[in-house]
Amino acid sequence: MNSKFSYYIELAARWYVFMLITIYGSGKLLGGQFYRRGVLPEEIAMIPLSEVGGFDLAWTFMGYSYSYILFIGISQLIGACLLLFQKTKLFGVFVLMPILINIIVFDAIFFDTYGALASAMLYLLLLFLVLFLNRVRVLEIIRVLLGYRAKFDDELKFSTLKTVGFVFLLMVLLFGIDQFFVNLLGH
Repeated sequence: MNSKFSYYIELAARWYVFMLITIYGSGKLLGGQFYRRGVLPEEIAMIPLSEVGGFDLAWTFMGYSYSYILFIGISQLIGACLLLFQKTKLFGVFVLMPILINIIVFDAIFFDTYGALASAMLYLLLLFLVLFLNRVRVLEIIRVLLGYRAKFDDELKFSTLKTVGFVFLLMVLLFGIDQFFVNLLGH
């Protein structure tokens, strides 16, 4: 792939994730997400706990602790801001990936509509794209973290990366199939 084209693709991916995650992180800090303690909508407060839907139950649970809301919102904002700079972009990816994986699992389990899930999956895929476009640096980071002294062989690097990526995709596919049947047949 053309180096300049790759650069612009990566930049677009990073800026897009930055903008949307910044909106979500700011929304948490400004009270736009979750039902907070003392600010529970009356129509939700009147429903017996055993009859509350997954979304409302999850939204109430997540909003119970203001400290937790701050932690999530600030973590999202820090990770998003790290994406803006060339020297910190990979750190930003590694900060945001577990957050997005948690959002994806949370949305898949508790929500009846899947728009937010699709968005979170897109953001995660864009972060994987950033990792892929920086695979040489990522493998160097792994090499340093694992204490390898010699450089990885290029063929081994690509083979290992391809294997891990393929296995991860298969796991996601298996999880999707599993959840499809669980939801189809009931818990």
